Amino acid sequence: MDRLLKAARASGSLNLSNRSLRDVPDEVYRSLDAVAEGENWWEAVELQKLILAHNNIESLKQELRNLSQLTVLNVSHNKLSELPAAIGELSLLKSLDVSFNSIQQLPEDIGSAASLVKIDCSSNRLKEIPCSIGRCIGLSEFKSSNNIITTLPEDMANCSKLMKLDVEGNKLIVLSENLIASWAMLTELNASKNLLSSIPENIGSLSRLIRLDLHQNKISSIPSSIVGCCSLAEFYMGNNALSTLPAEIGALLHLGTLDLHSNQLKEYPVEACKLHLSVLDLSNNSLTGLPPELGNMTTLRRLLLPGNLLRTLRSSLVSGPTPALLKYLRSRLSGSEDNEVMTTRKEDVITMATRLSISSKELSLEGLGLSAVPSEVWESGEVIKVDLSKNSIQELPVELSTCTSLQTLILSRNKIQEWPGAIVKSLPNLTCLKLDNNPLRQLPSDGFQVVPMLQILDLSGNARSLPDNPAFSSLPHLQELYLRRMQLHEVPSEILSLQQLQILNLSQNSLQSISVEFRNLTSLTELDLSDNDISTLPPELGMLEPSLQALRLHGNPLRSIRRTILDRGTKAVLQYLKDKIADH
Repeated sequence: MDRLLKAARASGSLNLSNRSLRDVPDEVYRSLDAVAEGENWWEAVELQKLILAHNNIESLKQELRNLSQLTVLNVSHNKLSELPAAIGELSLLKSLDVSFNSIQQLPEDIGSAASLVKIDCSSNRLKEIPCSIGRCIGLSEFKSSNNIITTLPEDMANCSKLMKLDVEGNKLIVLSENLIASWAMLTELNASKNLLSSIPENIGSLSRLIRLDLHQNKISSIPSSIVGCCSLAEFYMGNNALSTLPAEIGALLHLGTLDLHSNQLKEYPVEACKLHLSVLDLSNNSLTGLPPELGNMTTLRRLLLPGNLLRTLRSSLVSGPTPALLKYLRSRLSGSEDNEVMTTRKEDVITMATRLSISSKELSLEGLGLSAVPSEVWESGEVIKVDLSKNSIQELPVELSTCTSLQTLILSRNKIQEWPGAIVKSLPNLTCLKLDNNPLRQLPSDGFQVVPMLQILDLSGNARSLPDNPAFSSLPHLQELYLRRMQLHEVPSEILSLQQLQILNLSQNSLQSISVEFRNLTSLTELDLSDNDISTLPPELGMLEPSLQALRLHGNPLRSIRRTILDRGTKAVLQYLKDKIADH
């Protein structure tokens, strides 16, 4: 013990976990007062990190206040029944972990530890959270799962920097709209296994929410405002009382996992067939049929349907492979839907779109079968968004160069062969460029230099269009990069220097390995590596937790991670990888 304490006085860090301690040694509380003979007191440092996890400690003394420089305190997995009021005197404390104890009440003084950023009080016997927690205005992560909490204090509205909230397995009856309105930074909300009967109407204000887990409650409907959760990637609503889904759910374009098992759904809405899901769980509902449009959800890898009375589908289809079922559903779509949109004279549609663009500053000519853009549509030089997707355009109109306010240019699914460098060079405000699914030839090596302000770039489906060493470092502001179906055999190295990158989609390529340098992408919230040839992942990928909220790995021959872990989702995989680092 003396050797450990001496080392702690040199490093500022003391780890006494797994030592069968019944009490905290008094020398720990005395810190610098316990400088031994032969030590230079002026070289000793105050204790900043104290780990006491996995012991049999029954109490902490008020002398804890002596450790005034403490920033990390972990006393998880012990036998504590209470915390001393002195915890509030630790003014520099940033991380507090008291999970897996028998604590019945957190002291009101905890709010005085106002530097707290992370609190974990999971798996205790708490009935309530003290109101003073609202004074911890820098709090970004709060976990209080597996307690018996019935309500969250309204004072938590002051915790406006909260990013992760885990209150799974409590007795919550309601989530306050006032709290939801205050937590605009929230990226992960887990309120599963509670007694909630509704979702707050203003849930749509959580535009940064990536993971929403409300399974095993008593929720009967999803509000249409869910459309505002535009970053949502994982949505778990299994084991509730849903009888319908709002049509607006179909607008959640980033949603990859939708779990609706064990509800009372009688139908799956056609609007929700627009989703780009990889997993859809509809098992144990009251479905009697499926909309044929569901066959167009070609991104689906797992569609779970057992426990429904699907009279219109053969049981062999329902229990068989998902692609076969989707193909059958597509065959039921009428092959030649009378093109009512096109029978409305194309000229009228263009005229209407032009007129609307003057007031909305958005010009949409999507899916009109255009081979060229009529010059008369450029009435407004102030347009900030142009959507020319799903046409047969080969060359961009020169009039685009005059739209100097343009921020978003969508050219998906056309016949563009050349990188439009000359035109985009004249668009200084361009932040979003979508060129996916065009027959692009190889980009010039300096192509990206003409669009330095880009935040979103989609080049998916343009196989072999990237030069040998694409200069992604010319795009320092890039936040979203989509490179699906590009026949990539390795990840372009300069991608790993993009410090602001939040979404990276490398699915449906031929990648065999992932570099440890991925750990440098510390802003990453979503990483799609699905449908590649990856057999192992570097443990360092686990270091992207907690920022990485969605990691998609299906369709890879991963041998190093058990299927049970993969099926539990992103959090479980990242924790597994992080644990592997610790084992080394």
